[in-house]
Parts: sequence; C-alpha cells; structure tokens
Amino acid sequence: MNLQFANLTVMGRDKTGVIAIITQFLFQSRANIEALEEQVSRGRFNMVLQASWRPQNFDRAWIQKGIAGIGRQLGMEVRLHFFEPRRRQRMAIFATRETHCVESILAACRAGRIKAQPALIIGNRSDCRSAAARARIPFRLIRYHDRLAAERKILHLLDEREIDFLVLARFMKILSPQFVWRYKNKIINIHPSLLPAFPGASAYRQAYEKGVKIIGVTAHFVTPDLDQGPIICQDALKIQPDESLASIIRRGQQLESKTLIRSIQLYLSKQLDVHWGKVHHI
Repeated sequence: MNLQFANLTVMGRDKTGVIAIITQFLFQSRANIEALEEQVSRGRFNMVLQASWRPQNFDRAWIQKGIAGIGRQLGMEVRLHFFEPRRRQRMAIFATRETHCVESILAACRAGRIKAQPALIIGNRSDCRSAAARARIPFRLIRYHDRLAAERKILHLLDEREIDFLVLARFMKILSPQFVWRYKNKIINIHPSLLPAFPGASAYRQAYEKGVKIIGVTAHFVTPDLDQGPIICQDALKIQPDESLASIIRRGQQLESKTLIRSIQLYLSKQLDVHWGKVHHI
C-alpha cells in the first residue's frame, strides 16, 4: 500500500489550543500522525509534524484548503509539504566561495553514489555558477545584505523546486532559527573541525595556531545554535611535522568532501534517528 506523506510546519506567536486544532483536523481527514515535535521559546511557537494517509482517505485539495484555513484562523504560518518516500529525494545545495564540496557532491550524484536529485544550487556569491552550469542544474544568486529578505527568496525557490532536504556545502552564512525550523533535521552542514572544538569561521587556522596534532571534519544537522547540531559523522587526519597551513587546508578540504558525501548517504538510507539532540544509527 502506497501511503501519502506530508510534513507540516507551524510557526507563530504562542497561543492556547494550536496542537489540538491541527491534530483534530488531521483526525477528521483520517490521517495518521507519524511524528510530532513542538517547542515554545520566548513566546514563539514552533511545531513540525509528519502525517500519512491511506490512498482511499487522501484528498489533497481538501487537505490543502483546510490547512490554509487553519493558518488564517490561528494567524500563524502553516506550511504543508507533500512527499513520496519512495521517489528520489530532491536536494538543494548551498555554497559561498569554495567549490570543492559542491563539485564532489555533483560527481557522486553522477556516479550513483548519492541517490538523490540535485535540483538547485544557491549561492550568496557566484563562485559555484560554473559548476552548476556544467551539471545543468539551476543556480540562483541570493545576496545576503538583508537576511530576512534573502531567506524569503530562498524559501520561495525551495517550494517552487519541491526541495526535500538541504546541504550546506561550505555555505558561510548563518541561517535564522525560523528558517532552520522549517527544515528541522533536513539541513546537513559540513564543518572543518572535530566539533565541538573550533566552531565558527577559520577553523583550520584556529587549529593550526593552537598546534593541534589531529584535525578533522564534522557533518551535522543544523540547529539554531551555531555548529552545535546533532553529529552525523566525523573523520580526522594527522598533522605532519612542520606541515604548512596551506597543506592542512588542502587535505582538510578533501576530507570535508568525503565526509559530507558519507553524511548524505546515511541520511538517504533512512538509518538515522535524531533523539534528545543526538543522532542514532538504526
């Protein structure tokens, strides 16, 4: 039996009865709630919910109309994203200046090592435009002079391209908590250090200046806390005596690409479960 699935995100000022209103509507639509997580922080309510329907109970237009009405009733942002678990997931890649991770991901997709469809590349600089053109994938340049306006444009593009998950391939901008919540546990980032050491920018230089003997990389899910999200996988390499910073960066970038590809493969295998801030391999 092919069930129809949807992700529902709800955001806005906290008020009484939000969960009850939404779950009651889903009960009326004969949906089964697969997962639900909610959070209230500083008076702001956030919820992500996954629901499924049997084919004979599924009326897409009626559900969409009902959810839109609930959003207006609550005065909150309520987004509904239908997806089919068996179809190839659609991936958006975010990048800034460095192209090594982007090019490695695209090569892995062509070789069949990543079984997802790269459907969009977004950059806050144009450095990855040529890589996107060679792969015949749409590239969109989104300047980040105003983060709110930039994220509004990006969300429109992600909806338009029916994107399922995001990969930050050395994307050097911080996503807002509101953006992250919309794609909870669906944004993968690669960081050039063995987190929690050396978060933020210039991780290789920080490690070099501290004289560390082992450097590494960390692939993790993105959360509102910078470089603190649940860790998917890590890898490391030893620093050679008197090795230059340039050599460390070059070898580190190779490890970044390898580890990021591994994290995407694990995500797509559906063998990851995030519970209490940790990634469990199931």
